[in-house]
Amino acid sequence: MKSSRDYDFSGKSILVADDEITNFIIIEKTLKKTKIKVFHAENGEQAVQIFKENPEINLILMDIRMPEMGGLEATKYIRSVNRETPIIAFTAYALSDDEAIALEFGCDDYISKPVRPEFLLKKINEYLNK
Repeated sequence: MKSSRDYDFSGKSILVADDEITNFIIIEKTLKKTKIKVFHAENGEQAVQIFKENPEINLILMDIRMPEMGGLEATKYIRSVNRETPIIAFTAYALSDDEAIALEFGCDDYISKPVRPEFLLKKINEYLNK
């Protein structure tokens, strides 16, 4: 199984939209050795704003349930201005139809929390190297 030091995402960037700071810290720590630039949004409104200001973002990891504006609403807005940037729905409250709903709203993939760091890195690598 590959670890974070086996990936080099230099020159790439990711937006992590998650209102739980502990989740963000774990993701950030997982990504640290990959050399990817990490942006953080604590809600959907911030995610939309950060994406507008940084259109070079290569991938978005979007929590579904966040305050102010949820991840699905943020995804819908981002998809209205950008169809290319991959968005992976990332949620702890996985219900049987959540994945279908996330894909309907424009997400490219779906991961339920908690996730093993190796799996997260593998998924990110798949989308950054398409």
